[in-house]
Amino acid sequence: MKPKIEPCTKTHCFFCAMNEENPHQRRSNLAKCFKEMPLEDDQEHVLVLSSLWNLAMNQPDDPEFPSLGIFLCMSKLILKGIHHRDWLLRDQNIYIPYYAAHIVGSFTLNNPKFAEKAVNSGVIPPLLELLRGRLSWVEQRVAVRALGHLATHDISFKKLLDYEGQMVELSMKTASTCLEVIYDSFITKGEAERLKYQCDLLTRGVGGLEFQNRKAEEWASQLQCWSLSLLDCFVKRGRGLNLICNQGFLKGLGGMWGGLINKKSPAGIGFIRRLCYSNIGRISVSSSKEAILSLCSTSRSSDDWQYMAIESLLRLLRDPNTRYRVIDPAVFYLKDLVEIRSIKGKQKVGEAISQVLLQDFAKIKYGQLRLSEKVQRVLEEIWDARVEKRKREKLMEEEEIKERKCVATQMKKEGNKLFWGGGIEGGLVNYTKALDFCPLRYRKERVVLHSNRAQCFLLLKDPESAISDTTRALCLSSKSNPHSKSLWRRSQAYDMMGLAKESLMDCLMFINGTKNSKSKGRGRINVPYYAAQLISKQISATWLFAGVGSISIARFDHLEDVQELENDVYTRCLLVI
Repeated sequence: MKPKIEPCTKTHCFFCAMNEENPHQRRSNLAKCFKEMPLEDDQEHVLVLSSLWNLAMNQPDDPEFPSLGIFLCMSKLILKGIHHRDWLLRDQNIYIPYYAAHIVGSFTLNNPKFAEKAVNSGVIPPLLELLRGRLSWVEQRVAVRALGHLATHDISFKKLLDYEGQMVELSMKTASTCLEVIYDSFITKGEAERLKYQCDLLTRGVGGLEFQNRKAEEWASQLQCWSLSLLDCFVKRGRGLNLICNQGFLKGLGGMWGGLINKKSPAGIGFIRRLCYSNIGRISVSSSKEAILSLCSTSRSSDDWQYMAIESLLRLLRDPNTRYRVIDPAVFYLKDLVEIRSIKGKQKVGEAISQVLLQDFAKIKYGQLRLSEKVQRVLEEIWDARVEKRKREKLMEEEEIKERKCVATQMKKEGNKLFWGGGIEGGLVNYTKALDFCPLRYRKERVVLHSNRAQCFLLLKDPESAISDTTRALCLSSKSNPHSKSLWRRSQAYDMMGLAKESLMDCLMFINGTKNSKSKGRGRINVPYYAAQLISKQISATWLFAGVGSISIARFDHLEDVQELENDVYTRCLLVI
């Protein structure tokens, strides 16, 4: 015999309304539920919000709830949580503001009509209060997510302009300080000290301290990147630039990146590129030493956003108001990229770089323009390699071209012999001479020469020159199959210079290349131990909270101890060709 189910006695029960078979009656009952919910005090409201959260996540384009007053209901519930502390701390009501803001964000993700309805229902002020930090960083994250979705639609963005100043300032503050806030209020706390509702929302009740830390890192990255995305919505419409182009804010932009857990976000580099589309943005970026150096470092790395950094530098160099502010140091990084063919489907990137760098070389040549001696010397080298050497080789007979290649090959062999005999400097000289002789058309041969010379620089403790040569080798090699030895050597050089992120990106690309080259022969791929060591070290160094405070040893107890390579013999075993 089935147990008897007691009939529901609640006046406005959401679950009863959902089960109503009559469509007209169902809509009427749901509308009443949304109207009365903020006025009532019911323990089941958290279950209702949890169900709505799930529905909004899975069916964000369903028009039923947005048409019945859900946005007004959610905004009132958020304000109730902010202004009525006793209610917030009763039962499980502390979960409600989080769910309410998340629901608003989900329903406004794709549909501009829903976004318009949301702003007309008054969701902006309560979301701004959450962004202000009136509750905690957990609610901040879903608030900036919802505001970001509203800002993507032109029709709802117009309403956001009424709050432009405070929204821009709060987003800037959140992007700049959220890591420190989360580190201090959550990461440094023991399991017993952490707020239970935050742990539950992070992990959905599954996993212990380590999983909580991992999710907190992911959410912290999202909070920072979504804050930048919200700012981006203003910048691309030419709004808020007078506030955003603040040197204190720009200083930290280059260090804002999604990390390995949020690789799809261009974060700080993407935002700097957006600023470079406007005059005021370019002038402000060109005045920030930190922003320029971050663009330069990224332009010469395996970062997914390498092209964004290159494009930003080229925009700054094309603008006569900013060109001579950034040409030093930009020229010392871009000179290594002049032979790159394509990046992310963008063709003739190296040609574009060459043209921009040399656009006023004639003035320099004839004394009409003076730059620093180092910059002029680099520009002369680029001119000789990209213009003069091409002209000379076009005039050569085919027999002479082949003869020069043979001479370069012989010099390379002599360089290898000297290198293996311990004559590092002698090998370096021979590789340099071979590069001078080797015709431009023989790209593969030049890849090897640049990479071998980079290995000499590594052993001579000159990482900057090693990075320059390995970058040139990688530009000459195929983008789909980059020269793996050059990736490894550049990763080592970046490590020597303390550039952990760049070293990590190269090391991961090196592993990926090793995996692809061996996948045809066998199913199981063994990561070289020396590469695993370096990856372990750099993952620790690039942890999202690494620069915020002292890192808990427990955070890395699953990583092996990282030691320096024991001697130069071991280093040499990592491959001169």
